[in-house]
Amino acid sequence: MAAPAVNRYLVVEEALRAGAPHDLLNIARRQLRQLYKANTVDLLLADYALTMLQQVSELPYTRQPIPVNGSTAGQAFGAQHEFVERHADATATAYLPVTVRGDRLGVLTVTLPEAPGKDDLAELVKVAQALGHEIVVAERDTDLYLQARRAARLTLAAEMQWQLLPGRSCKRSEYDLGAQLEPAYAIYGDNFDWSTSADHLTLTVTNGMGEGINAALLTNLAINALRNARRAGIPLADQAALADQAVYGQHAGKLHLAVLLLRFELRTGRVEVIDAGSPRMWRQRGNTIETISFEDQLPLGMFEDTQYTSEAFQVRPGDRLIFVSDGVYDVASPAGERYGERALARAINLTRLLPAAQVPREILQQLTGHRTTTTVTDDAMVLCLDWHGGPSPVVAST
Repeated sequence: MAAPAVNRYLVVEEALRAGAPHDLLNIARRQLRQLYKANTVDLLLADYALTMLQQVSELPYTRQPIPVNGSTAGQAFGAQHEFVERHADATATAYLPVTVRGDRLGVLTVTLPEAPGKDDLAELVKVAQALGHEIVVAERDTDLYLQARRAARLTLAAEMQWQLLPGRSCKRSEYDLGAQLEPAYAIYGDNFDWSTSADHLTLTVTNGMGEGINAALLTNLAINALRNARRAGIPLADQAALADQAVYGQHAGKLHLAVLLLRFELRTGRVEVIDAGSPRMWRQRGNTIETISFEDQLPLGMFEDTQYTSEAFQVRPGDRLIFVSDGVYDVASPAGERYGERALARAINLTRLLPAAQVPREILQQLTGHRTTTTVTDDAMVLCLDWHGGPSPVVAST
């Protein structure tokens, strides 16, 4: 009887799971060379600004980063699709997105003696996905992958803010999410948070008061207070009230935090919302782009024992929601012209064909063009939510 065929993908996955956190790339290299006859294997991770792909290696890093724009690796990263580049010597390089539940980490590049067949390429795609999952787990125990993402040194405030995030993109059948903060290496007060369950998506968009480490500390306090209240299973208005008490208890009204807090019912698209400050929401529905306003309520921590009330609105399949901080819509050009509603609506329209994960960076790039200066007086946050809707109701047969 012939020996059973070896499932190469499972062999690589098992080796990655058993490996040391800092050694995942070397394990992948050994396995891919042995099982797929790979010549070279490299891992490229997206930097914090999402403009460069940085090669993972031991410190100090000596290799030049690869730009996202204008490179095959960047094309694979942006399109979230594998690409194969054939070379003159008959070898070929496969560029494979490294993505975990919609969160785009980077690209795995594998150079082979010849172009891979359909089945081999499908297996390599799975290897890249398995590597991404192991990187997310490994980051609890090693700094290697976080260091590899840095095209420059982070400020302490930025370090705190990036560690606070759930990710920069997320994908489920009901929605796609993407978000970005700028300036990526010196962010201080703006932030976002999300959490999903079987029935709901809770989304938080924050705009912290102040600058530098004080703004980062304020945002950390508020986000963790909101998480603590949310995980206790209490209603949305009470979550805001408890976070308000935490901020006021620490700062006695001297510092406060603007928040837009939303809870989406995945099955119906009903959204419960509390608007406690300056973050704003835009909606693109078909060809119509408009700002959606809610009842203004006090920012978190401004006064003692503030009570919050929620209101509701409805999202439909195909809706795109854009959330922005005042660092986007209130930024001024050198001539003193505010970015404003018309410019932001134009930016939203220009990005209408892009997936949600790419929209925030593109809008922020247009903001940079409006500013036309390297001096940044406020940080900026953009979050994009594409709503696909819950499953269609099952109609019982008669």
